Amino acid sequence: MNLDTPPPLPRTDSATDSHAPPTGTAPRGARPGRPATQDLAASLVVFLVALPFSLGIALATGAPLTAGLVAAAAGGITAGLLGGTPLQVSGPSAALTVITTGLISRYGWQTTCAVTVAAGLLQLLLGTVRVARSALALSPAVVHGMLAGVGVTIAIAQFHVVLGGTPQGSTVANLAALPAQLSGPHPPALAVGLLAIAILCGWPRLHRLPGRAGRLGRLLERAPAALIAVAAGTALAMIFDFRLARVELPAWGDHDLAAFPHGAPFALLGAVLTVTAVASVESLLCAVAVDRQSGRPGNLDRELRGQGVANLVSGLLGGLPVGGGAIRSSANIQAGARSRWSAVLHGCWVLLAAVALTGGLRRIPLAALAALVMVIGMQMVGFAHIRKVYRHREFAVYLATVLGVVLLGVPLGVAIGAAATALLALYRLTRAHLEVTLQQDGSYEVRTHGPLTFLSVPRLTRTLATPPTGARVTIRHDGAFLDHTAYEALQAWRVDHLASGGQVTMLTIRQEGEVLDPDGTVRSAAVSGSHRCRAWTPWVGHHCIDQEDDPHSRLLSGVRGFQAHTAPLVRPELARLAREGQTPSQLFLTCADSRLVTSMITSSGPGDLFTVRNVGNLVPAPHEPGAADDSVAAAVQYAVEVLEVRSITVCGHSGCGAMKALLNGVHEQPGRPTPLARWLRNGRGSLARLARVPAEFSDRQVSDQVEQLCITNVVQQLDQLMANPAVERRVLDGDLQLVGMYFDFATAQTYVLDQGTGRFNAVACSREIASAA
Repeated sequence: MNLDTPPPLPRTDSATDSHAPPTGTAPRGARPGRPATQDLAASLVVFLVALPFSLGIALATGAPLTAGLVAAAAGGITAGLLGGTPLQVSGPSAALTVITTGLISRYGWQTTCAVTVAAGLLQLLLGTVRVARSALALSPAVVHGMLAGVGVTIAIAQFHVVLGGTPQGSTVANLAALPAQLSGPHPPALAVGLLAIAILCGWPRLHRLPGRAGRLGRLLERAPAALIAVAAGTALAMIFDFRLARVELPAWGDHDLAAFPHGAPFALLGAVLTVTAVASVESLLCAVAVDRQSGRPGNLDRELRGQGVANLVSGLLGGLPVGGGAIRSSANIQAGARSRWSAVLHGCWVLLAAVALTGGLRRIPLAALAALVMVIGMQMVGFAHIRKVYRHREFAVYLATVLGVVLLGVPLGVAIGAAATALLALYRLTRAHLEVTLQQDGSYEVRTHGPLTFLSVPRLTRTLATPPTGARVTIRHDGAFLDHTAYEALQAWRVDHLASGGQVTMLTIRQEGEVLDPDGTVRSAAVSGSHRCRAWTPWVGHHCIDQEDDPHSRLLSGVRGFQAHTAPLVRPELARLAREGQTPSQLFLTCADSRLVTSMITSSGPGDLFTVRNVGNLVPAPHEPGAADDSVAAAVQYAVEVLEVRSITVCGHSGCGAMKALLNGVHEQPGRPTPLARWLRNGRGSLARLARVPAEFSDRQVSDQVEQLCITNVVQQLDQLMANPAVERRVLDGDLQLVGMYFDFATAQTYVLDQGTGRFNAVACSREIASAA
């Protein structure tokens, strides 16, 4: 995340805070050392990030710039102490920029502070009644559309400041005034703004520079880009003595605090509800992302209460609305923060700077802060979010929300987005796909895809009228939602068709071969809560797994799928194994290839196989100079002598990359050998065997030289296993068997080595299984 906005909407579980990894996992980026020292160092890093950002948000809203510093201090100290996500850092809310601007222009600053106080009290109440997770139920398209709309709005407004002008009261007015502003920009302000924008965009890419410049860039990137950009813009203005608008920090004696609000009660109530909703959603989404990034579970209800107290304090002291910030929190984690004291100390540093560094802060050009806020606004339009929304066919909702926020403001924009979400859901209820197919035996098959509701009944009745009177009809329902009206329509048609001499069979394809009811009525016989995915279903295209570009997110989605669907089924067996220990009967030595799923091809479960995987399913021979590896030998010794397995299987597979590398001579390349080259030297015996006596299949020809080496390698590794004294002793005693196996991916066929003939025979299923299939 590279902006101070909520992260992508996470998947949530209703029962527990399962979005976070188990307790005890160290945060990414954490370095060894004393927690107090690490928190102190991390707090200084976050302070350098938060200081310019707080001033920039205050500038964008039109509030006193001291209000941004008050909000940063109140958010860091109060939310840091009381929040439920220890490593989250709170401060002025970017998502509330447009709302705060409107409140200030309509009611004035002191009433806006009162609204912030009321919103904090409401957040405190909501956290007390434990409704934090319900805030995450808002459609991701609406959330990201709102943030993108806010980003576009503040970017257009701050563009005027970069050009040396003053923003107008609305986005439409700002767009209308842009041509005149572009025709006569203020060169000093533009120079400062462009320098700040260039640094903000280029600083995170310094590591991509070639050679030594790239290494230097990685060191420079540790400094916050926002601080460097503002500092560079300030230095440029001072060196050339530019005459342009600078930060105006009022004396603390002139700082306005909250006052009793003046305005229409219902309008003020709407403002409070809006600030509460946006600040809560922003903070909770950020908290979920921080929990994932840090590897530490949090408490969302406590976090909401902490945010409420922070807004209460900030509003009372004349500060901006507060929310959790992704960029501040990410910087906190990457800097090695270990506890909530990092966020608290960052607030203390902001408070100290607000008192002691006012002279230096007054030298900052407004154009530099405006450039910072403008870049953040543009980054709030996340293209990754757009791709995800488009993939889920919700781009219309996203676009409606963006346009609504830009043209009409945040409350109406979110309302438009919510309405678009409801309309899209209603539209999808009408889009059940129905198709009729004439079968070769003269019967008809009617297939349904998607929910069948009262809105689909007209199309359903037209489709059911296609088969002629007296025909044999099979209706296959895909197991999606079926409401009472559609049920009655199907039942009425069935009765009429049977009365006319026809035959009707109704099935569901939710589970293969599942009959809805013996008498043909539409009622599912599936067990409630049954899961449609086998445990070995691949992640790609898996309907239960998030199709994210981030592999960590996909892995966690897979873990959550296991916890939800597979863990309840295997928990009793795993509990027994935990009590009694493992007693596998087989050592299964195979390749590390991701396509080879051992439990799938062996129909095994927990406790059945003691598995060893490596590149090329190799068993290093002790006599191989410079190529031996004790890890495999140790596993074999443990399996044979401690676990007392009764069988050792070496399983190769088709298309093995290690065998291709052996044939290409990777292990013999000149120069200092790589780890892969050294490891592949353990396969030289297989190459030598290939030249002497290549292995064969009993029922087909070997397809190519790679497959020839793959099966020959299995035979060779069995011989190298016998070089292990423990294996040799038990094999000679007759209580340990060595098995050679080969799996062909293209045909999903397993072959087993016949020790007598030296050929690989295909494994056929039994007659009972074949007849059932």
